[in-house]
Amino acid sequence: MTTDPVSDMLTTIRNGLKARLHSVTTPASNLKGEIARVMKDAGYISDAVTTSEFPKKLVITLKYTEKAVPAITEIKRVSKPGLRKYVSKIEIPAVLDGMGLAILSTSKGVMSGADAKKARLGGELICTVA
Repeated sequence: MTTDPVSDMLTTIRNGLKARLHSVTTPASNLKGEIARVMKDAGYISDAVTTSEFPKKLVITLKYTEKAVPAITEIKRVSKPGLRKYVSKIEIPAVLDGMGLAILSTSKGVMSGADAKKARLGGELICTVA
């Protein structure tokens, strides 16, 4: 059992990109599914599907350019179980000067940093993707 399932999912994605895999599989949860949805909406992964058999798995299809360069160059966990990182609406970081993605857990659900700024919400800064 892992103590940080979100970090385990991000490490699985990172390792899959290094190995040039088409897709990776991780145990499913609602939070992981929402993080994958935000990454898909931003264009960093191709697809994320939760299987129906027990135990449920989250299958993430990774995205590459035509020259087999991964769409994700860096994925980093910010808020950890031992040290939570909360940000207000004005403290939301601009990853790569706005070219990257910050994923937050807000009172209105999991969303990107840009969407949280538009909605004028702060929350827990889960991870950054570049």
